[in-house]
Amino acid sequence: MEKYDAVIVGSGPNGYAAGIRLLQEGLSVLMIESQEEIGGGVRSAELTLPGFVHDIGSTVHPLAYASPYLSTLPLHQHGLRWIQPEAPLAHPLEEGEAIIMYRELEKTAAQLGKDEQAYIKLMQSAVDDWEQIAPDFLGPLRWPEHPLKFARFGLRAIQPLSWLNKISFKEEKTKALLAGLSAHAMLPLSNWASSGIAMVLGILAHRVGWPFPEGGAKSLSHALDSYYKSLGGEVQLNTKVSSISDIPPCRAILLDTSPQVLLNMQGIRLPWWYKQDLKRYHYGQGIFKMDWALSEPIPFLNKDCLKAATVHIGPTYEDIARSEREMWQGKHPDKPYVLLVQSSLFDKSRAPEGKHTAWAYCHVPRFSEKDMSQEIEQQIERFAPGFKEVILKRHSMNTKAVQQISANYIGGDINCGAQTINQQFTRPVYRLNPYRTGIKGMYLCSSATPPGGGVHGMSGFHAAETAIRDLKRS
Repeated sequence: MEKYDAVIVGSGPNGYAAGIRLLQEGLSVLMIESQEEIGGGVRSAELTLPGFVHDIGSTVHPLAYASPYLSTLPLHQHGLRWIQPEAPLAHPLEEGEAIIMYRELEKTAAQLGKDEQAYIKLMQSAVDDWEQIAPDFLGPLRWPEHPLKFARFGLRAIQPLSWLNKISFKEEKTKALLAGLSAHAMLPLSNWASSGIAMVLGILAHRVGWPFPEGGAKSLSHALDSYYKSLGGEVQLNTKVSSISDIPPCRAILLDTSPQVLLNMQGIRLPWWYKQDLKRYHYGQGIFKMDWALSEPIPFLNKDCLKAATVHIGPTYEDIARSEREMWQGKHPDKPYVLLVQSSLFDKSRAPEGKHTAWAYCHVPRFSEKDMSQEIEQQIERFAPGFKEVILKRHSMNTKAVQQISANYIGGDINCGAQTINQQFTRPVYRLNPYRTGIKGMYLCSSATPPGGGVHGMSGFHAAETAIRDLKRS
């Protein structure tokens, strides 16, 4: 007999979003997790020295803070506290200069010289319209609820960043700022829709900031878990699912996993056409990540860089574009684009009194085993001379180690699939509803489904909505 209405495999934010949504409908839910703790890539641990709390995966979560679903949950009642740095982003340039992205759009634009008005023109309407366009951007392909506003955003977002920079901006610092934002997608900046991620991250910076959970990323996972359990949800840890027989009888199965897990699962017969589509699914490139315990803050030449938790390192558009292009071609850049986070500047719980933590990663070819430690530290040293001298201890992870954080990170791909234009709204297959698997009662709810990578819970929410509709019909 069916003990549960639904079983969820995987305890990342999408798994919890799906579980909570199902519980809100009065359904019984079990969550199964293969590891000894919940969270997937949203976890924290003492990776270097005792008392230094490092986020194993992500730290800064503007999409979680602004998520159309997660933002509706009473997570503050379950221990979640958000920290807002003075500035969402710092981007150091050559000769000690830096661009600081502030919450205030005009204050940011005032640093951009001849591009001041062009930057405001690019961002202002989208910042104003975020609440209307977010549900459509963070969901599957469908007719938007606000078509004119979404089209106004989409016509800019669909452009390659290389085009947008060329036709809209004159200042090299503006082009570098947008390149650093766009590079989050881990794609060449000449790709279609590479402007989209730059715009979304910029919109979020000006609309809601780039906050992070106090005490570590684990605080977000623990708050989701606490709320999930308060609704009656159950969690089973240390349980690997390799066969359909490992899942208790239920009416619906939701997989917060990569398509590869579904392909490898024993005891199920996927439709041949669906199986072929999954085999063609394109995974993205990987990351090499480093964590540091520090004796003091990073000694940036431009002290304004200490106003932000997130720092993009790549002084020009050409530098960042070259790094991302070479990575996509299977090469290891000698001067890689580096994404750095220094959250202990604003959250004293991350390190012992007077000490600090930081982490950074660069993009590398999928399944790369190359140690990029020297390249990353040298890039930081260019803009923070003396950085290596304040390091107390290092911890590094190549793509193999990154995949051990979560089985969804195939070859170190933290987005669970390339964020290309043809995989944005229809991933992992071309279907009107990409959450159904072709097997009745089985759904994908991971970042391999729209809207893709990022901590937002919307993939889980949309998959749960599909399951709820199907269950009501059965």
